[in-house]
Amino acid sequence: MRHASGSLRPHYLLDPAITFLNHGSFGATPWPVFEEYQRWQRALEREPVRFMERELPAALRDARDGLGAYLGAPGDDLVFIPNATFGANAVARSLDLGPGDEVLSTDHEYGACENAWEYYRRRRGFTYIKQPLNLPGESGEPLADQLWRGVTERTRVIYLSHLTSPTAMTLPVAEICRRARAAGILTIIDGAHAPGQIPLDLAALDPDFYVANAHKWLSAPKGAAFLYARRDRQPLLEPLVVGWGWGEERALTFGSDFLDYFQWLGTNDLAAYLAVPAAIRFQAEHDWPTVQTCCHALLQEALDGITALTGLPDVYGDPRRYHQMAVAALPPIADLPSLKNVLYDEFRVQIPCTRWRDRAFVRVSIQAYNDEADVDALLAALERLLPYHLAG
Repeated sequence: MRHASGSLRPHYLLDPAITFLNHGSFGATPWPVFEEYQRWQRALEREPVRFMERELPAALRDARDGLGAYLGAPGDDLVFIPNATFGANAVARSLDLGPGDEVLSTDHEYGACENAWEYYRRRRGFTYIKQPLNLPGESGEPLADQLWRGVTERTRVIYLSHLTSPTAMTLPVAEICRRARAAGILTIIDGAHAPGQIPLDLAALDPDFYVANAHKWLSAPKGAAFLYARRDRQPLLEPLVVGWGWGEERALTFGSDFLDYFQWLGTNDLAAYLAVPAAIRFQAEHDWPTVQTCCHALLQEALDGITALTGLPDVYGDPRRYHQMAVAALPPIADLPSLKNVLYDEFRVQIPCTRWRDRAFVRVSIQAYNDEADVDALLAALERLLPYHLAG
């Protein structure tokens, strides 16, 4: 039986009774990384005061430096945060936006972060614009050009995903950041699905702000994410939580306002942050570029199988346009949540069924623990279920 990447399934804690094709939602952590996570938790519990006051600052610095080397960014330009949504809120709340200002985004963004922008829009009076972008297989026009049609003289910020959640599109972040910098527009990139799924070089991308999860495709423990800010943009940021990291007398000092504002939020279990270097090591030790190549090939087989079942065209038009996560179009479905529930309850297949522009999709994630049997289980379930869930 062919695995996505050999024999890595035993390294994960996943329930063997479940066909898990939903790594994109919350990730999954390998045993060696989880053990490192628990080792840090035990270190905290053994002597909490000494750990927090004397050991934590250096441990966080080492973890940031390790993550920075992986991302192509200085460790002091990164702060650990619980998740990418936290980071998007931190930046959106900090920026001085008001009536007459525009934030340009796309119609492919993650709902929780869209809610953040809508929340601040209502209170501050700026305009949040969701520029339509066509699916890759449906338009020959470059995505950067489609987005740029939404830029006006009032555009202050461009906010968009690196890899989109509802459609698994890869957006041309480097080109958009380049154009925005030339136009004096701030860029905020939601890279929730990027680390561990695609190579990242933040220096080359050159965004003003980049938020991302380490607990998804990098497979760090849950609650490990980061906020990157260019050195010259860090003074724009205000603390989302005001605590001992703010003020003249700070309980712990990490070296800059940026680090102090975000790295010390009070008593918290920071073990997930400190285990991020272990996740990076795990992937390096298991030749992750080869893993990613194998995952992509298995994902392509899954998409080909779904399009053969439905007779609907491929969303992307070219397999080079997706990585380890992709969507396949479904025929009109009367009750999409019901289809998702039946897939899990009756067929033990964990996979999201989503709707975008009133069209139904199934989103397939392939990680190192998946194999051909997982794809076969999904295709067999869809073949059985689709005729009973069609609309009309």
